[in-house]
Amino acid sequence: MKVLVAVKRVVDFNVKVRVKADHSGVDLANVKMALNPFCEIAVEEAVRLKEQGIASEVLVVTVGASGAQEQLRTALALGADRAILVESFEELNSLAVAKALKAVVDKEQPQLVILGKQAIDSDNN
Repeated sequence: MKVLVAVKRVVDFNVKVRVKADHSGVDLANVKMALNPFCEIAVEEAVRLKEQGIASEVLVVTVGASGAQEQLRTALALGADRAILVESFEELNSLAVAKALKAVVDKEQPQLVILGKQAIDSDNN
């Protein structure tokens, strides 16, 4: 069984965030980024399924800028077999991410998709 896990790149939970001068959002310049903790739990659960012999492959996917490769490498270090980055250079809303994930699911045909509970930055789920 192929398991697909969606992961998100977020500001590290230990970092104190700063608001941009124009109050349009969070200032991400020189801020440490990390794998969303709830996504990390989802990856760990998929790896457990593989270790139990239930899953044959764990595939992680994220949508975002090329900097998200660092979080994909983290997921690979946790035990995922493959990683896919759907590169996007624009600000993404939930619908755009959902459409991108659906396209990956349609192409990869996993038997199980695991998602984290929510994102710690936007609180989306």
